[in-house]
Amino acid sequence: MQKVKDYFIVMNEKGLHTRPSTELVKCAGVFKAQINLSYQELTVNAKSILGILMLAAARGAKILIEAEGEDAETAVQAIVSLAKNKFNASY
Repeated sequence: MQKVKDYFIVMNEKGLHTRPSTELVKCAGVFKAQINLSYQELTVNAKSILGILMLAAARGAKILIEAEGEDAETAVQAIVSLAKNKFNASY
């Protein structure tokens, strides 16, 4: 089974709060792969809004993405791309 790792930097001014976290969960939910996000000592499921909020990732945080499954590479690329677009948050 394919295992892919990458990371992204949180560029949103307020960090990974509810709105960007919701976009991330929507994006991750499209894929079959198991996707985890790690920040500091915590690893959470990218498909869990509460998990992502628990990371309490502020602006500038470096988040590791680990995906495992048939569409793992596509999933990681989609999340990295979403992060570069500030999780489509325009406010």
